[in-house]
Amino acid sequence: MKIEKKIVGQLEKCYAIAPLHYKGKDHILVAAEKQDPCLLFDLEGKQEEVVWEGPGGTMSMVQVPGTDGQFLATHKFYSPNDSKEAKIVVVTPDGQGKWKVETLAELPFVHRFDIIRGKETRYIIACTIKSDHRCKDDWTSPGKVYAAELPEDLSGYNQEHQLEFRVIKDDLTKNHGYCRIEGEKTDVALVSSQEGVFQFIPPEKKDGEWKVIQLIQDPTSDAVMVDFDGDGMEELLTISPFHGDSIFIYKRQGGIFRKVYTYPRPAEFSHAIFAGAICGIQAAVIGHRKGERNLILFYYDQNKKEYASQILDTQAGAANVYKYHVEGKEHILATNREINEIAIYKLS
Repeated sequence: MKIEKKIVGQLEKCYAIAPLHYKGKDHILVAAEKQDPCLLFDLEGKQEEVVWEGPGGTMSMVQVPGTDGQFLATHKFYSPNDSKEAKIVVVTPDGQGKWKVETLAELPFVHRFDIIRGKETRYIIACTIKSDHRCKDDWTSPGKVYAAELPEDLSGYNQEHQLEFRVIKDDLTKNHGYCRIEGEKTDVALVSSQEGVFQFIPPEKKDGEWKVIQLIQDPTSDAVMVDFDGDGMEELLTISPFHGDSIFIYKRQGGIFRKVYTYPRPAEFSHAIFAGAICGIQAAVIGHRKGERNLILFYYDQNKKEYASQILDTQAGAANVYKYHVEGKEHILATNREINEIAIYKLS
């Protein structure tokens, strides 16, 4: 695979990435982990607008379906040691370059969240990395997973009138990883923690109960599912443990996910993760933030009948990655946090 890298911006501790459809075009949002701006880019990497100057602390962003540029984002999650004031906000453009930011819900320690489809409605699912904090590196209060129905109109929510969430799962230590698995009619949320990897399936009907299925019990920082070998069954690729240096692939055998591949090199502080079609094959991309700080492609070599990898970049330290198309060509945008670099990798 050939890679052409283009540096499109500099942003201190750049972190979160999200697609945004706005004014009839596709864009990309990039926001910072610390007290720095959120920027709007076109698909070629040209900066178009500054969405906010602060407060930052943005771990997740997702567009509100059916809107022209309205999205939700986390604010004030600066680190696991500094996130008691974290919350989810609603961000609404006026079409003239100004963006209104209102509180949707104060949710201390909220790290990942998303909007997913159920059979009858959409839900906001939110994951807190912990539930309380008394001192540095305190993990004695496990995190939780919350859910709420997505309101049809978010304009009435603010600091004084917040959306209420309910707990659908608790006791998840280092509740860090999240991935949406899109189905034909409904979505499934994949959540990773010290206790393993869990699938969250939305209720069959409004006000129903969520279904939670544990896939593995191994400590996991992040996970994705992809059919690497093309046999019609998705494998599970994980980063282990929390912010760990091990990359594993599990395959369902006899109804149980069993480990079938271990990346042979340490990938210190693995963090960025994506899975899906890349240049005609099912693959995954992982970036790690310490050591060699590589961006690594994982795939299945059909000729050798084995899992394989390719290094796409080095000394980068991606926090997150996002794949998209421009005029039929595949691009990966990466927030290379460790060098404050926003980069696009054109693949062929």
